[in-house]
Amino acid sequence: MKSPLVLTSALIATGCALIGYFVGGALENVDAISLTVGLFVGALIAPLIANLLVNESKETPIKTLYVGNLPYRANEAAVRSLFASHGEVHSVRLMKDKQTGKRRGFGFVEMSAADADGAIESLNDTEFQQRTLKVREAKERPEPSQNYD
Repeated sequence: MKSPLVLTSALIATGCALIGYFVGGALENVDAISLTVGLFVGALIAPLIANLLVNESKETPIKTLYVGNLPYRANEAAVRSLFASHGEVHSVRLMKDKQTGKRRGFGFVEMSAADADGAIESLNDTEFQQRTLKVREAKERPEPSQNYD
């Protein structure tokens, strides 16, 4: 898969080429050399513009929060809404039992790192749909050991 920088550069270079083509065709006194130079300069600056655009759109660091003691009737939208009042929520995953498909009463919320600590402090030990939530930073899942002895 191509990086966003490569794709954005290609789009900007194509846009510069099309603009140069149409502008050059509309102006009668523009010769082929000046049109070619314009397209060449546009192709040279396209990666610089793309790099600026990609760097500006980079996401902020994300933290994953464990949310325990969730009501079994709670859904992703309700949990997202609760956490969204404390910062930017990237995703919500509520765990389900593999056999029954019923919710297991816990889940994970991905938030921007800048907002996560405030959400933990505000929501831990608070009541949500008649249950007292347990909110903390999620621990990394240990890698399964690959012992084939």
